[in-house]
Formats: sequence, C-alpha cells, structure tokens
Amino acid sequence: MISTDTPTSPIWRTLMLCLAVVLVVFHLGLIFSGLVPNLVSRPLHLALALPWIFLFVEGGLLKRASGAVLCVLGVAGCLWVAINQDMLSDQYGFLEGSFQYWLAAVLLIVVLEGARRAIGWPLPIVAALALAYGLFGQHIPGEFGHSGTPLASFLGTLTIAEGGIWGSLTGVSVNVVAIFVIFGAVLNAGEAGQGFMNLAAAAAGRLKGGAAKVSVLSSALFGSISGSASANVASTGAITLPAMTRLGYPKRLAGAVEAVASSGGQIMPPLMGAGAFVMVELTRVPYTQIMMAALLPAILYFFAVWIGINAYARHHDLKAVAKEDQPPVRQVLITSAFFMVPFAVLLYGMFGAKYTPQYAACLAILAGFLLLFFTAKGVASGKEILGRLESAFLNAARQVSVIASIIICASIIIGVLAITGLGVKITSLILSGSGGYLWPALLLTAIACLVLGMEVPTTAAYVICVSVAGPALIEQGLEPLQAHLFVFWFALISTITPPVCGAVFIAAGMIGENWLKVAFTAMALGIGLYVIPLAMIANPSVIALSEAPTFALLAAAKIGLGLALISFGVIGFTKPLQKVLAIGSGLLVVFLVGI
Repeated sequence: MISTDTPTSPIWRTLMLCLAVVLVVFHLGLIFSGLVPNLVSRPLHLALALPWIFLFVEGGLLKRASGAVLCVLGVAGCLWVAINQDMLSDQYGFLEGSFQYWLAAVLLIVVLEGARRAIGWPLPIVAALALAYGLFGQHIPGEFGHSGTPLASFLGTLTIAEGGIWGSLTGVSVNVVAIFVIFGAVLNAGEAGQGFMNLAAAAAGRLKGGAAKVSVLSSALFGSISGSASANVASTGAITLPAMTRLGYPKRLAGAVEAVASSGGQIMPPLMGAGAFVMVELTRVPYTQIMMAALLPAILYFFAVWIGINAYARHHDLKAVAKEDQPPVRQVLITSAFFMVPFAVLLYGMFGAKYTPQYAACLAILAGFLLLFFTAKGVASGKEILGRLESAFLNAARQVSVIASIIICASIIIGVLAITGLGVKITSLILSGSGGYLWPALLLTAIACLVLGMEVPTTAAYVICVSVAGPALIEQGLEPLQAHLFVFWFALISTITPPVCGAVFIAAGMIGENWLKVAFTAMALGIGLYVIPLAMIANPSVIALSEAPTFALLAAAKIGLGLALISFGVIGFTKPLQKVLAIGSGLLVVFLVGI
C-alpha cells in the first residue's frame, strides 16, 4: 500500500534523511574501500538515486503510485545486477533467458522515465530515439542504416555489461561527481554562501555598478561549487537581484547580470560542475591539467562581463552598494574562512599531497563538516547544527540523484552510438559538410551544441555533442582537450540564448521582467560566451597555462583587449560607426594573429 504521508510529514522526512545518509556514506566509503567491481558500485549508485527521483517528490496520488512501482522495480533490478555481477561478467553482454530480457526492459524504462521526471522530456526523447535506431536502424536505407545487432547482444550491452547504463560515464558519476556534489552541499549548508557574498561585497561593492559586480563575483564563487546555472541563479539571485533593484538598476539588466554570472559558474575552476569530471574520463587528461587549461578562459569570461557592466554604466546610473550595507572587514574575514578553509584543503590535497581529486575532496568534506558546528559568532547551537547536517545530507542526495539520472540516460545514447557506429557516420557527415575545413566544422558543432542544449543540461549536451563532433574536430587538427573545451563552452550558451534559456527564465521570473528583454541583455553582457571558445581555437596558448605560462598570459591579455573592444562596441557605444569600428577592431585583435 502506498503511504499517505506527504513528503513533509515526520515519518517521510525521517525516511528521506536515513536514505540520504546511506547515499552519502556509500559514495564516501567507495573512495576508501579499495576496488569495488563496476557492476556492483554503479547499479547501487542508481538504486540509491531512484527514491529521490520517484518517491521524494511533490505530486498527486497517481504520480506517487506510479513512482513507487517504478522505484521498486528499478531498485530490484539494480540489486539483481549487483548481486549477480560475477555471473553477468561471464556472459559478455549477451542476455540469457526471458527474465533477463524483462530485466533489461525494466532498467531502460526506469532510466528514461527517471530522467524525464528529473529534468523533463528532451533528453529522454533523444535517448528513446537512439534506442529505436539501435533496434530498427537496419531497415534504414543508405549509409545511415546499420547492419543490425542481435537483440540479446544489443540490450545486454546496454544493461548487464559496462557498455551502456553501467558505462564509464556512470563510473564518473559514482566515483567523482557525487563526491564533489556532496562537497558543495556541505559548504552550502554552513556559512560559506554568506562568505561568498561578503567577500564579493568587500571586493566590488564600493565600485560604480558595485551591486552588479558583487553579483558577478559571488555567482562565480558559488557557481564553482554548484555546477548548475539554475541553482546559482536561485541561490545568489535571491540576494543580489533585490539589491540591484533597490539601487534603481533596470530590471532587464539586473536579471541579465545574474543569469550571465550564474552561467559562468559552470566553467569556473576548481570544480566546474560535473562536466569537468566527465571530460577527464573522455579525454584521459588529468583533472588538474583540465582545471589549469580552463582557468584563463573562465577569468576572461568574467572580465568581459565586468567590462560590459562598465559599458552599461555609461547609460545608466549604476550605483555602488551603500556603505552601511557593506560588511565590516572582520565579518568578511570570519565568514570567508567557511569556504576558504575547505578550498585550501582541497587544493593542497590535489597539488601539495598529490592525492586524487576525489580523495582530496573527501578531506575537504571533512573540513567543511567540522565547520558546520560553528557560526560567525562562535559555536552553533545544537538545533542549528542538526538543521545544517540535515540540509547537507538532503541536498547532497537530491543533487547526486539528479546528476545520476542525467548521466545514466546520456549513457544510453553513448552506448547506442558505439554499438551501431552512428557516431562515426555523424562525424563523417560533419567532415563532408564542412568541406574538410576547420572553421566550418566548428560552426556546425556550435549550432549542434545550441540545439542539443535547449532544455538538455549542459553536461548531457556536452557528452552527446562531443561524442559525435569531437572526433571530427580532432581529425581537423585540434588537440583533444582543445576540442572538448570548445564543445563544453558552446554546450553552455543555451543557458542565456533564446528560444530556451533556463538561467534567463529563472532570473526574469524572480525579478518580474519580460524574459526576452532579459535574454537579449544577457547575450550582450555575456558576449564572451560566444567569442572565447573560438578564441581558444585561434589562440591555443591560452589553455596551455601549465605548460607555457608566459605565452598563455600573453594570449589571455590579447583576447582580453579584444573582448573589451567588442563589449564596448556592443553595449557602450550608441553610434553605428563607433559600434562597427569597436567590434571589428576587437575581432581583429582576437583572431588576426594567434598566439
């Protein structure tokens, strides 16, 4: 019988908290427990995530009843795979018997419906179309058909072997992404968020356009651990948007500042959301090298936003934060420690002690956990501590589960591409469509990223697009990391680019402005999001900070100058000739002579 308890009742909340603790302890335990077979850890990862997708959600009786059925079936299927992993490893991806066929169908349906409930229709539709292609693509005439795969092999590879939903991307979700999500949840449960805001206010609050610049800095800091533009807008925007409107900022500008700054959090090291860790798996490049490669482009992005705010200040009276609203130095120092100490532990673990990123993150989680017992005024009360611990566990479980649903659903697509050879065919199509030239191939890839990114999370759009377009770009002469960063950046542009722009929708709703006005302002303010990925191709030295720091800094300075000219041309100047000259000069600086 389905419980009539609502998700807010004491019994339901106790169940949620217990499962959240199990989920967190399981993922942390994997880091210290040595080698655990993939067909054990990955199914258990999904089993622990399913209750948060199907049960612990708002909805009517039908939704909760169907969710309970799917959850029970999915958890049972995952546990069966984990228990029988020794036997399944001897089957080499071939289903045996009718039970295993039903098991495969149940797991695929649960993964598709779980992703739909977590993030909406687009990604599950793409995954379902990929499955249909794998099942019936042999009937498609011409080069885009395939020779056909035996049903036992096709479904088995996707569900009982490590080539589909239990593939390497799911391994990234289990072993790395989940750990950093838990780290972010622990920081957010304490006073780290207030530390971000206070540090940003102290650094930029006194400047012209100070409230907007506080939003940029705080969103960059918060976004580096949240990895979600939407979560970033909802969190920091609750503070920065009222502050900007109170100082008389136009609503469209305030909403655009928050949307653009929050989107940039996903490209800001050291964490960069889930995409950085997926990139590690796909490129086999160490995480620290990816972080260093991404650092200067991320700084350039926020520099361009900063310049854009200064350009808007030519037309609007963008006031600084009032002196009485700026935090005192002592408060800034104390609250900053709530995020600086865990970050210092994380960075020392990775760079000083040479631990793996996930092991270093576990140490940082411990530091953040200890800080939950303190406030800026001293030791927290018992009620505050319990509330913070509950918040950390529940938010970690929710976020791990949503990301798991995204990555596992995207793994279906990657599995089908590999089984059928469709990825190679799309790569050949891109190469032929571009005429064998790099820049047309980049344009086709950018358009594909924008289309795929519409209502598909950035990480999923990146994974799908780089799987089909990445090989084409590498074949055109790009280094693998260069190609992956290019795709990752363009997978992000849908957050501020119409017709579907999630960060803009949330910011516009929070501030009460027409979303289209906010979107166009955001596109102007976030012009770096469109220019910098192309600049990374024209100036490859900018991502070589760890290998050639001098050339990297010179390239960054050149791109920064070009971005400043482009931003002022788009926003600061009103006369058409001035606009054309500034934008044209900026483009020449960025692209004419590469470094």
